[in-house]
Amino acid sequence: MTTEFIVLLAVFLLVLLALAWPLGRFIARVAAEGTVPGLGWAAGIERALYRLAGPAATAGQDWKAYALALIAFNAVGALFVYGLQRVQAWLPLNPEGMANVSPDSSFNTAISFVANTNWQGYSGEQTMSILTQMVGLAGQNFFSAATGIAVVFALIRGFAARSSSAIGNFWVDLTRSTLYVLLPLSVILAVFLAGQGVVQNLSAHVDARLLEPVTYTVETNEARAETQVIPMGPVASQEAIKMLGTNGGGYFNANSAHPFENPNALTNFAQMIAILLIPAALCFTFGHMVGDIRQGWAVLGTMTLLFVIAAIAAFAAEQQANPLLTPLGVDQVASSLQAGGNMEGKETRFGIAASSLFAVVTTAASCGAVNAMHDSFMPLGGMVPMVLMQFGEVIFGGVGSGLYGMLVFAILAVFIAGLMIGRTPEYLGKKIQAYEMKMAALVILVTPCLVLLGTALAVTSATGTVGVSNPGAHGFSEILYALTSAANNNGSAFAGLSANTPFYNTLLGVAMWFGRFAVIVPVLAIAGSLAARQRLPATPGTLPTHGPMFVGMLAVVVVLVGVLNYVPALALGPVVEHLQLFGE
Repeated sequence: MTTEFIVLLAVFLLVLLALAWPLGRFIARVAAEGTVPGLGWAAGIERALYRLAGPAATAGQDWKAYALALIAFNAVGALFVYGLQRVQAWLPLNPEGMANVSPDSSFNTAISFVANTNWQGYSGEQTMSILTQMVGLAGQNFFSAATGIAVVFALIRGFAARSSSAIGNFWVDLTRSTLYVLLPLSVILAVFLAGQGVVQNLSAHVDARLLEPVTYTVETNEARAETQVIPMGPVASQEAIKMLGTNGGGYFNANSAHPFENPNALTNFAQMIAILLIPAALCFTFGHMVGDIRQGWAVLGTMTLLFVIAAIAAFAAEQQANPLLTPLGVDQVASSLQAGGNMEGKETRFGIAASSLFAVVTTAASCGAVNAMHDSFMPLGGMVPMVLMQFGEVIFGGVGSGLYGMLVFAILAVFIAGLMIGRTPEYLGKKIQAYEMKMAALVILVTPCLVLLGTALAVTSATGTVGVSNPGAHGFSEILYALTSAANNNGSAFAGLSANTPFYNTLLGVAMWFGRFAVIVPVLAIAGSLAARQRLPATPGTLPTHGPMFVGMLAVVVVLVGVLNYVPALALGPVVEHLQLFGE
């Protein structure tokens, strides 16, 4: 490791911790459904919304009612985003005259943004109107993130409750998460990004005069270009919620590698912090809500341990020079950022250290924003982001989804420990019984089934393999990465796969929908089951779930269970590619 990377990683973790601690306490106040000091304007909006919705919008719900409300809301959101894309050509705020989006691409995009995946098979600045980006896509960035926060609130209440049938109210949790957490943080970050040069306007484009006009050939005649069309739009506002909500959909096709989305090293650092800020803060929220902050530290410690290992592995892989490019002398970049290593597909503004860390941050969380092309990473460097997603997006993970996924692994860990010592497993005073284990098994097995079955379908069908531009092990990795990203609701891509086809738009759309909601429903079932049980006091025989031993055990369970299903597939993809590259 270089000194630059060590310092960057250390500063990143320190800043993240310093910001997550107070935010976690604040979010606990939001979850408690009481008054939130300093946000009186939001409280007024909240009360007005409840009056419009009626008494049922604030009544306590059991897990089935909570799940039904959640799925109905997101289904309506998907239909709205789909319809908006299909008629955008006839709506206002479409100065470039964008055409209506095709049915299969509209389906994929609608599911993608509702499921907090934000997989994009299109170029944003060439496909979506300003209205579609602002109202449809950015709106779902808020609502999908708030849905994840609502689910983790419900699960934590299940642990904290003392025999109750209710786990909260979805509409209240959705409203308060949006008004008190996501909206204020997004405004702050958007103002900061705009101040640093991220574009924020309603202009479709500007015509910039070239300092050196370009002469090119059009058929048999020569033409001369003196201007360049530069896309514009409300980028800073969408960029803020894209990062804070772990959404990841870029306004521009180049995503956070685009200078209008990510102008400099400071905005790059701020975007990485924003991605992990709420997931890290929710760990402290968990500790406060269950009445034992040590529990939050244990979960955060497990996430951080695995995160640091992944970051070191990714950087070490990318610090190697590509043996195919070394003889050409094109990979040795001497600059103030770095010297040597694999710079293919990376911005020289960020270099290897910041690019590798960003790749780990965005795939440890279910964000999917990228500031470098993962398709150009070294085989093992590209495998690290893939494996982070295959863990189930629990190493920080998405907003809300990372914590509730990690808590499911914690349930599994205490169950295994209970079997080893011959005691009924308990977690936070709640006995873990057969029902919880069945639901936990569903949570853990849904995404591997979607990933592996989807990959098998893609690689064995002509319509799936036709989009592969890199045959062999790397092409297999591209397909495996795409299904892994979709089913785990990440949204990043290897970028070498032509996925904007009816086959992939449909396949990935199905994977995204079930990867999101087939996990959420059993999580809510666990919450309802735990809430109905008495919370038992700790005894001398109770397994401590807040110390280093539990952190180590939980990390081992995540690694073994989370990635064991994928070992054969990884061996056929990035592992084989690495051996081919360095084996000669």
